[in-house]
Amino acid sequence: MNFLEKEGKIYMKDINLKEEYLKFFESKSHKIIPSAPVIPENDPTCLFNTAGMQPLVPYLKGEPHPEGKRLTDVQKCFRTNDLDEVGDKTHHTFFEMLGNWSLGDYFKKEAISWSFEFLTKCLEIPVEKLAVTVFKGNDMVEADAESVEIWKSTGIKEEKIKYLGEDDNWWPNMELTGPCGPDTEIFYWRSEEPVPEKFDPENDNWVEIWNNVFMQYNHEADGTFKPLKNKNVDTGLGVERVTAVLEGVTDNYKSSIWKDIIKKIEEISNHSYHDEKYTRSMRIIADHIRAIVIISGDDAQIKPSNTDQGYILRRLIRRMIRYAKKLDIEINSDWEQVLAELIINQYSKYYHELERNRQNILDVLKNEKIKFNRTLEKGLREFEKIVKNLNENEINKDLAFKLYDTYGFPIELTLELAKERGLTVDEKGFYEKFKAHQELSRTASAGKFKGGLAGNSEIETKYHTATHLLNAALKVVINKDVHQKGSNITDERMRFDFSCDHKLTDEEKKAVEDLVNKWIEEGLPVTKKEMSKEEAIKSGAECMFIEKYPDIVTVYSIGDVSKELCGGPHVNNTSELGHFKIKKEEASSAGVRRIKAILEEK
Repeated sequence: MNFLEKEGKIYMKDINLKEEYLKFFESKSHKIIPSAPVIPENDPTCLFNTAGMQPLVPYLKGEPHPEGKRLTDVQKCFRTNDLDEVGDKTHHTFFEMLGNWSLGDYFKKEAISWSFEFLTKCLEIPVEKLAVTVFKGNDMVEADAESVEIWKSTGIKEEKIKYLGEDDNWWPNMELTGPCGPDTEIFYWRSEEPVPEKFDPENDNWVEIWNNVFMQYNHEADGTFKPLKNKNVDTGLGVERVTAVLEGVTDNYKSSIWKDIIKKIEEISNHSYHDEKYTRSMRIIADHIRAIVIISGDDAQIKPSNTDQGYILRRLIRRMIRYAKKLDIEINSDWEQVLAELIINQYSKYYHELERNRQNILDVLKNEKIKFNRTLEKGLREFEKIVKNLNENEINKDLAFKLYDTYGFPIELTLELAKERGLTVDEKGFYEKFKAHQELSRTASAGKFKGGLAGNSEIETKYHTATHLLNAALKVVINKDVHQKGSNITDERMRFDFSCDHKLTDEEKKAVEDLVNKWIEEGLPVTKKEMSKEEAIKSGAECMFIEKYPDIVTVYSIGDVSKELCGGPHVNNTSELGHFKIKKEEASSAGVRRIKAILEEK
């Protein structure tokens, strides 16, 4: 039997799980919405969308969604806070999250009964293999006894229901203010051993597969929890984990999702996944190439760099190359192109931007590989300098970490080279510095990876509206074929990328400024209207990529000067904006210019 196969019915291949889930909730009157981009738009606090709920937070907070109150989707998610743990059986950087959402519509009874129905009817999971946890309550909020009674009504026995505290069954952190509530998690017994009569969540054979979050309170600034008028349901179901669980494998990389990419890595390297010497390296390469394709295939056109998303992309590519060397892959061959093409073909049926940006993906990989090889060559020269200047027979922790941090040398390479010269390395000291570096990175980027609502402060709302005016002014001053290529907004400034083949002259910049300020002075009304995507395009509404939008969209108009597909937020009238001033205009990439601007008090 092939290690990626399982005797009997294998019904949980990746495509089927996603399609069955969406079809099921569509039958429950949910509208299927497309995945948001993996790179958040107009949200400088987040490098990536890290959970299914993250793009929907404005709607969970009360903004009407154009598709209604019942939604379902498959969201592209990306997490890098535990990047160095990728290589084990379960960790992934890119993953897909299934979700169904109630925006002030149904609540606990429907959410619980439907999750139970999908698992037991559609996926044919025996009831006895399921168990659940619920919130046990504390001094501030009562226990979620309502969910317990609903679970009992489905057929879940009391012995399979466990009350747990806020660390396990409350979302988000109880210390945070804003919408929040208890959750109930569903566990699956994955062992071939008989299912225990009593549920023990500490037993590793019980694997969490589903989370229903009930947003029924608002945590006030004074510490109290007040019931929300409109209660929401937020769910999460990880495609990779559930597929592995239901296919009966404890190693995610042995599931059908990874079958083709693992097989291709085996072919390229002439090594077997079964050989423990190579297993971890293959997992890392498989995970990273998928993540690389998703990031570089995003319409944001991310390139490897030393900051933000570009830094993560660079780190993934270089880490993948290092582990390819451990598999004896000929680095100068086109191995990374072959793997990338496989992933593009596999996922472009769901995410059309991958096909649209295919060449960018391939170019990013090729160019970064060339740069990294040059860096390694520099590192080898630096290593020789270090050895030449050593006063002892040990490479200390600082030098070893410098080779890693500056030149991309994995510690294994330093150890190998040192051994060849009869030298030792302060490996323990290196790992102390490495762990400290990890902790610092996590702390420094904590805000960059946090989920939740961002970009909705008063000043950020003003900047968001101003981007619409800037876009319209550029079309008038430069030419009508100018199009937005991206934006980034903070509470201090706005950044706007646009298509243009030349540096703006001082006269052009002043003309743009004057036109935007003229429209601000005129006090133009900002209105929104929901319509079909086709109607919006026919009406002349502008958008970056029409494929991103659902069938029903929100169109924001600013007087007669601007009409765009957009999710908000916006001011009600341009008179609220203040004085618009361009601070800098520069190149962003080939054929793309960038404007940084501020709004000043009048």
